[in-house]
Amino acid sequence: MPESRASHLVAVLSLAGIALVWAGGFPATKYCLQAGLSVGAILAIRFAIGTVGLGLMLLLLRIPIRRRDALDGLWLGLVLATLFWLQTDGLRFTTTSKSGFITGLYVIFTPMVALLAGDRLRPSHGLGALVALTGLALLVREPGSAWGGWNRGDSETFLAAILCGFHIVMTAHYSRRSSGWVLAFMQVAVTGAVSLAITLALPAPYGFQNVGPALAKGGTWVALAFMGLLATTLAFYVQSTFQARLGATESAVIFSSEPVWTACIAISGLVPGIREHLSPLQLAGGGLILTATLVAELAPRLLRKVTPIEAEDTIG
Repeated sequence: MPESRASHLVAVLSLAGIALVWAGGFPATKYCLQAGLSVGAILAIRFAIGTVGLGLMLLLLRIPIRRRDALDGLWLGLVLATLFWLQTDGLRFTTTSKSGFITGLYVIFTPMVALLAGDRLRPSHGLGALVALTGLALLVREPGSAWGGWNRGDSETFLAAILCGFHIVMTAHYSRRSSGWVLAFMQVAVTGAVSLAITLALPAPYGFQNVGPALAKGGTWVALAFMGLLATTLAFYVQSTFQARLGATESAVIFSSEPVWTACIAISGLVPGIREHLSPLQLAGGGLILTATLVAELAPRLLRKVTPIEAEDTIG
């Protein structure tokens, strides 16, 4: 296998593995919320663990922090902090499965954000957006409920998905000129610092007031370690390093498996205290969101492959 192909395959498999790890982050976060930790406490502890892990790697590998790398990481960190607060707070009001699927809409938003950066918006992206919105309506619909079942958590998660699109596009741009290690460390450190500052200023029960009883439960530490070491330290290094080989749109396609894995974990009951059920309509909605992802990103490639064949047939 040529070196370029091998490099591309490694990048694809790495991001696919991270999608699975991030999927586990949804039920892990939900578990911590149910254990009594506030949104700010979860984020401050999670990203503190991630900062320490990435900081140690920087020291061991003796990676220098250049000014441009640090500034790129700072901007990524501010976007990351905002989207994680929205997503985590949204989990207080919505289910793990719905949170995963709504967050997955960033696959649709990513090319739209890229349009602002000068990319061309393909017709398939617009069609994918319409299909995704239809799926979203089915996913969140609860007959007889106000607003059809759409709640505050769904709205916060929807905004987080838009910011995910910005984060992916920014990462694709910055990772081509800055160190992946430094980008990962800076954005995680910034998110942790912002979360710590906000949480210290919040009154009970939104600050650190209930941390003691929640951390007394062994499962809370397992969830926090998973989020801090795997879903933060490892995941953000892999994204910051390997996404440069794929680009924003291709990365978004790979990440589209995340909500599917999230729903599978939530439905399976593997995480204590989390056993969700999706109605046939909700499953159909989730399926439409996944279909929208494939339509938006794979359709143009399939058409490009089919067109030359049709041209050859016409000539013949």
